[in-house]
Amino acid sequence: MHRRTLLQAALSAPLAGPALAQPSKTETLRFIPQANLTSLDPIWTTATVTNNHGYYVYDTLYSAGPDMRPRPQMAAGHEVSADGRTWRIRLRDGLTFHDGTKVRASDCNASIQRWAKRDAMGQILDAVVEKWAAPDDRTMELTLSRPFPLLLDALAKPDASVPFVMPERIAKTDPMKAFTEVVGSGPYRFLPDEYISGARVAYARHEAYVPRSEKPEWATGGKIAYFPRVEWNVIPDPATAAAAIQRGEADWWERPFNDLLPVMLKDPGVTSIIADPSGRNSILRFNCLHPPFDNVKVRRAVLAGIRQEDYMRAAVGDDTSLWRVCRSQFPCGTPYLSESLGNRLMEGSLDKARRLLAESGYAGQRVVIINPTDFPLIGPLGQVTADLLKKMGMNVDLQESDWGTVVQRRASREPPDKGGWSIFHTTGSSSGWVNPAVAQNLRGQGAKGWFGWWDSPKQEELVRDWLAAADDAAQTRIARAIGDLAMEEVPTIPLGQYYIRTVFRSNLTGMLQGPCPLPWNLRRV
Repeated sequence: MHRRTLLQAALSAPLAGPALAQPSKTETLRFIPQANLTSLDPIWTTATVTNNHGYYVYDTLYSAGPDMRPRPQMAAGHEVSADGRTWRIRLRDGLTFHDGTKVRASDCNASIQRWAKRDAMGQILDAVVEKWAAPDDRTMELTLSRPFPLLLDALAKPDASVPFVMPERIAKTDPMKAFTEVVGSGPYRFLPDEYISGARVAYARHEAYVPRSEKPEWATGGKIAYFPRVEWNVIPDPATAAAAIQRGEADWWERPFNDLLPVMLKDPGVTSIIADPSGRNSILRFNCLHPPFDNVKVRRAVLAGIRQEDYMRAAVGDDTSLWRVCRSQFPCGTPYLSESLGNRLMEGSLDKARRLLAESGYAGQRVVIINPTDFPLIGPLGQVTADLLKKMGMNVDLQESDWGTVVQRRASREPPDKGGWSIFHTTGSSSGWVNPAVAQNLRGQGAKGWFGWWDSPKQEELVRDWLAAADDAAQTRIARAIGDLAMEEVPTIPLGQYYIRTVFRSNLTGMLQGPCPLPWNLRRV
C-alpha cells in the first residue's frame, strides 16, 4: 500500500481507536516505537529498533555526544603506553548486571570481541589486537600489533551496531547467531515474561544502576531512570497511534506521520521536537551476490534513474523543511560530504536508465524487493523503487511483509528464488554513517561485511589508507575517494536526507536529542 493510500486512510479515520491498557500514569512511561521489535540481539542485527532496545538494557565503555568525541561511560578512564600499542581501561565503581553479578573486565573483553566480529569498525580493531587480557576484574588490557588511535572512537560508536557490554557467558554466543537471553547493566531491565512480539515490550528500572555525575547528552553522562517502568506499545496504524497520544493513553510516539503533525500539535497537551538535528539518511541496498545485481552495470542503470525527490516526498511528505536532496554517500552536513559524482551519475533519467539497462546484459532475472508494510518511512521507498524498475523494463517482484520479517530475511544469502532477496531499503542516522570506519554500507568486505556483501578489495585498501592518513586533509581526500568509489560501483544508492519530529505529551520534561530515543532524564511534571 502506498504512503498516500495509508495516509488517506489515517486522515479519514477518526482520531480514535481501541483503548490501550491503563497502567499508572505517574510510574510508567508509555512509548510507541517506530516498528516491532523482533530481534533482541543488537550485535547480530543493525536494525534501528533493536539498537534502541539495546540502549535501555545495556551500557557502553565509552559514548559520544553531538561533537562525536569519546567520553567515558562504564569506563573510569584509560591509559596508553608510549608506543601506542597497549591500552588499559579501568572500569568505574558500582557496575552491576541485571542478574546481580558484578561487571568484570572479562565480560567487557568478550562483549567487544563479539561485536568486533560483526561491525565494520570493530573488524578493523580486531585485526590489530594481539591479545585481550584482564589483569584484574576492573581492568581491561588490549595489546595491539600497531597503534590504533581510533580505539576510543570505536568503543563510543553511537549507532548502527553499538558495542554494548553484556555478561561473558552471553557474549560468547556465536556472533553469527542471535541470542535470546537479555541481560545487561544499563538503567532498565528487559522483562521477558511480558514481551509479546508485535504488541508490547516492557522494561523495569534497574535499581542497582549507578549513574555518572555528568549532565546527560545523547548517550553520555548521567542516565537517571526517573520512570520505574517503560512500556512499548507497538501500534502500526498511525491514526490509532495519534489518538493514543491525544487521549493521553500514550506519552511518546517516536516517529509520527508528518502529515498528522498539524492536527496533533493543535492540542496544547502535545508537543514536538526534532529528534536528531544531524538528520537521517534513506538508502537502497543491492544484493551483490546474486543476479542481476552482481553485475555493476545493472546497478549503474538503476542509479541513473533515481530521483531522490520522488523518494522523499513519498516517505516524508511535501514539507521540504523536513528533507533534502543529498547525492552523497556520506551524509550532508558531515566532513566527508561529496556530491559532485552523485550529481553527475544520479540523473533521474528514465531514458538513460533504460539505455544503460539494455547495454548491461540484463537477461530478465526476477528482482525480489523485500519491503515493510508497517514502517512508514521505509515502505514507500520500496514502492517507488518497484515502480521505477518496472518502468525500466525489469522483472519486479515486490514482496511486502512486516519490518521484523524484512530484518530477518535480509540476513539470508540464498538466491532470490530460494528465500533470498535482491533489494531492500533502510535508514540510518548521520552519526552512524559519518566516516569510513562506521559506514558499513560503504565497506567492501564481501562475505564478512554488511547485508548485500559487496566485495571490493580496492575499497578496503582505501579504508586502510584512511586509517593511516597523517592529517585531516589526507583523511578528507581519501574519504571522498571512498565515497566516489561506492558511487561508481553502487552497492548502495543514497535516496535523500530527512529529519524526524518526535511527538510527546507536554507534561514530559527532560527529552534528550540524539540518534535514538533515550528514556532516561525524562520526568512527568
